[in-house]
Amino acid sequence: MSANSPASSQPRRSRARTAAVTVALAVTGVLAGTVPAAQATPNSTTSRCGGRGVDEDAVIRYESDVVIKAPLSRIWKLQTDVERWPSWQPPVTTAERLDHGRLEPGSRFHWTTPAPATPTTPATTLSITSTVQELRRNDCVLWSGPAIGEGLRIDEGVHLWTFRKVKGGVHVHTEETWTGDQVESDIPTATAALGAGLEAWLQDLKVAAESPTT
Repeated sequence: MSANSPASSQPRRSRARTAAVTVALAVTGVLAGTVPAAQATPNSTTSRCGGRGVDEDAVIRYESDVVIKAPLSRIWKLQTDVERWPSWQPPVTTAERLDHGRLEPGSRFHWTTPAPATPTTPATTLSITSTVQELRRNDCVLWSGPAIGEGLRIDEGVHLWTFRKVKGGVHVHTEETWTGDQVESDIPTATAALGAGLEAWLQDLKVAAESPTT
């Protein structure tokens, strides 16, 4: 079989996407420089959900967009059915709700992702506990919380998603900020890692939503 055949290239693309998200959450420097500088502008205009958005004072931030050719209700369910994240996001190893019922402001969920070893950090598993701050059904959701692993820490990540129907599908916008001494010690690397993770998440969401079998 050719090394460039679809059967062999697809696993490589999947592994690369998985690594991008894992590295992003671990705040490593492996992907530094892969994010266009225009995407990482600290003073970029932020969106809002219920009048709230990401941390406007954070120096680590990234935002991006994608148009998904799928019903809004399907996209929304994928994104807010937290416990099913591992089924369409390979880097999410576990995900569980810490309460019951429909996701709403105040809802909490816990999820994990492996983080590989780097020259300055050990291999570990990041444990993330997120709390929903704002939610407007089929419109937007905002959550925040720390990501903690052995030798790795993001004091607080604030993550916003908005969804708007457009011609041909749904325009999905996401942006996130990180704060904490460790990540702020190397802003370019952390920003690049964050950006790589969000781009991978958007693509995984697009693939899952547009797939008839997800």
